[in-house]
Amino acid sequence: MSDTGSDDEAGGEEAAVAGGDRAADAREVPDPMGEVYRVLGPDGEVVGEVPDLPEETLVDIYRDMVTARRFDERAVSLQRQGRIGTYAAIEGQEASSVAATHALRDDDPVFYQYREHGAVIARGFPAEYLAYWMGHEAGTAGLADIDVFPLNIGIGAHLPHAVGAAMAFDYRGDDRVACAHFGDGATSEGDFHEALNFAGVFDAPSVFVCHNNQWAISVPREEQTASRTLAQKAEAYGFEGVRVDGMDPLAVYRVVAEAARKARAAGGNGDGDADGGSDGDAGGRGYDHRPTLIETVEYRFGAHTTADDPSVYRDDGEAEPWRAWDPIPRMEGFLRREGIADDDLIESVREEADDRVAEVIDAAERFEADPADMFADVYAETTPELDRQREGLLAAIERHGEDAFLREE
Repeated sequence: MSDTGSDDEAGGEEAAVAGGDRAADAREVPDPMGEVYRVLGPDGEVVGEVPDLPEETLVDIYRDMVTARRFDERAVSLQRQGRIGTYAAIEGQEASSVAATHALRDDDPVFYQYREHGAVIARGFPAEYLAYWMGHEAGTAGLADIDVFPLNIGIGAHLPHAVGAAMAFDYRGDDRVACAHFGDGATSEGDFHEALNFAGVFDAPSVFVCHNNQWAISVPREEQTASRTLAQKAEAYGFEGVRVDGMDPLAVYRVVAEAARKARAAGGNGDGDADGGSDGDAGGRGYDHRPTLIETVEYRFGAHTTADDPSVYRDDGEAEPWRAWDPIPRMEGFLRREGIADDDLIESVREEADDRVAEVIDAAERFEADPADMFADVYAETTPELDRQREGLLAAIERHGEDAFLREE
């Protein structure tokens, strides 16, 4: 299941490799992804090995994707109404963050960039989540309870932290894996290379999920790197890279579950294949806790954020070949084909998604901010200068009244 960049590797198991022909047997659908590991065709037909999962889990994955898209629709609408700040939409990319999180254990921490809302939803979707997007830093507090680190705005800056957490698990003997999400643009940042180098050298129990949605804001993937794939960058750091259809939830689940298993494994296998056969294994060393770099090939249907206008840098029709691989209808098609879902179940899932998102919005809009909170977590222990600033602000509010510090809507 590796794709380290050599011409003789197809990037997936033989039964599930999809350059396009096999997955398109049901109907003629252009495949824009190239060589990827795949389980489902565009209509939900099975073209690879389905993970051995209970029906309830398969429905949960579908439910979380539907909820993520509904949240996305409402969040974009809220931003347009001025009720939340700038927001990063997930439409088209729900499968990769939802299924990846389902493939982990509940206590495996998730480090995400800013678009992987599916990870938060798959972990329970705490009611206060939306408060962050309204400008309340305290809105991320609920994420700690579900082992999701606060979202990261600095591109790739969270990757060294994820590796540090993974190394700590190794040192302590904790049976945990750190999973880090990031976009294709992050592979051009120094933090990406430093983090992967540490992970490879120190056998950190890490899973790196690179969301290749074809655009780093307005820069296309082909202008990010001369590498044939992003997955092959793992070879330089001595571990395996895998290229997967990121719009296929079952393929993502299988690949991440296998990566987590390798990251958890201790004692090394000593069989010379621990890192996909790279030169780093030439010494015959057995490896513990092997990391994996997973490139999820997908497409961002909408804008980079609500502050972006994608029509400036990409053609209107560019998304159309990708829409045929939309993860939600694909998963729904699979569930119907397997007799797991019918009209009643699909309708109930949609109603649940509507209700849950409405609850989160109501909770966020009831949130009352305390100006003093902005000083609370700057340092583990406050400093005299920070105390001076805090007291100065509170005194000014008392002197002039809160209205003087509020923005007119």
